[in-house]
Amino acid sequence: MNTYDVAVIGSGPGGYVAAIRCAQLGLKTAIIEKYNTLGGTCLNVGCIPSKALLDSSHHYHDAKKHFEKHGIGVEGLTLNFEQMIARKATVVSQTSGGINYLMDKNGIDLIQGTGSFFDSTHINIAKPDGSVEKIAAAKTIIATGSKPTVLPFIKLDKKRIITSTEALSLKEVPKHLIIIGGGVIGLELGQVYARLGAKVSVVEYMPKIIAGMDSMLSKELQKSLKKQGLSFFLSHKVTSVNNTGKEVVVTATNKKGEVVEFKGDYSLISVGRSPYTEGLGLKNIGLKTTGRGQIETDEHLQTNIPNIYAIGDVVKGAMLAHKAEEEGTMVAEWIAGEKPHINYNLIPGVVYTWPEVAAVGQTEEQLKEAGVAYKAGSFAMRALGRARASMDTDGQVKVLADATTDEILGVHIIGARAADMIAEAVVAMEFRASAEDVARMSHAHPTYTEAIKEACLAATEDRALHS
Repeated sequence: MNTYDVAVIGSGPGGYVAAIRCAQLGLKTAIIEKYNTLGGTCLNVGCIPSKALLDSSHHYHDAKKHFEKHGIGVEGLTLNFEQMIARKATVVSQTSGGINYLMDKNGIDLIQGTGSFFDSTHINIAKPDGSVEKIAAAKTIIATGSKPTVLPFIKLDKKRIITSTEALSLKEVPKHLIIIGGGVIGLELGQVYARLGAKVSVVEYMPKIIAGMDSMLSKELQKSLKKQGLSFFLSHKVTSVNNTGKEVVVTATNKKGEVVEFKGDYSLISVGRSPYTEGLGLKNIGLKTTGRGQIETDEHLQTNIPNIYAIGDVVKGAMLAHKAEEEGTMVAEWIAGEKPHINYNLIPGVVYTWPEVAAVGQTEEQLKEAGVAYKAGSFAMRALGRARASMDTDGQVKVLADATTDEILGVHIIGARAADMIAEAVVAMEFRASAEDVARMSHAHPTYTEAIKEACLAATEDRALHS
């Protein structure tokens, strides 16, 4: 029986990063993965393939709608959807292969199979060939991620009533895609298929899309996506989803209490994700979970079993790949005797639609609820030379700062390249910069990030230069 300092169960962004950091710190490490490819949901059926399709569909949409304005004629433009899906698969394969390389480079033992606890220091691994391997591990990190949540009255057939996993590998562009849920995943995939010619209807229970983000972002994104052809049905409670054989019928109740029907050829169920702990044998060791199925941990992500830790989607907090990575690094360093920390307030959230949406820190709603005195500065993308040059004028930047100290408390961006721009805000807030500090930094011209400078100027005595 092989013995390890650390065993990591799950090879998603949290798991493989934890394994690498453990190995870097001199710990003998094994990673256990039940699938035959590494990378977890994010790499295989999440962030990477969805970004590949978003990028491909963006090129097609630009060629169809915008190239003429640039003086570029595109005659006989065609869509090869099969090739688009094939390119996505290639990107996934290359990225997964990269993780295999990193495992080898860092001397990490990769064990394929389903891990379950025999006791707190021994793990049984059910191999694909039916055999069982047992290993001993002084410490274990659970990084098993999440799976799509399905409403109890909906029966997934994975053909017409689908999750994001199936939506990334369809054989055809839907005629009418009905998306249940106006969160990140639903909107990203909705935009992919809308660009490719599908009618897209978003049915959302809440009165706004991307409900957890600042209301400005929600409002601006909905306005932009409506211009692109998506339809939104907010404050609608879905009561049934049925595949009749000819079509998918979604029934919902609107805010007036009226029954509304939607008919399409596909329905994407995108109502969030749930922690995945199936088959881990948590009861064998008495490991505690919450009512929502999350593994209970302390501030060091240690469970009630002292030598077992949990990270990523399987614990509380935002289900984000980069949050899982930070947690994986922190746990590895804690095990090795270091004193790491994570500031969860400074983990950014991103929606990869176009325009992109990105945010870090507190929303206006959160500051109001907490009774924090703040000031706000906004700057519209349409006032930027760089945005006009690229015809990406939708969106704005909003900066929230403490009314007394001017410390930046939150930054909310919608616009081109927002996903990359948010890093400036994270750096500023990590070093507790004031809005004035950022306003006095020189920003290259013309760039999108000038909008952050201008919003900071607006937050300091309303002195934006270009609005």
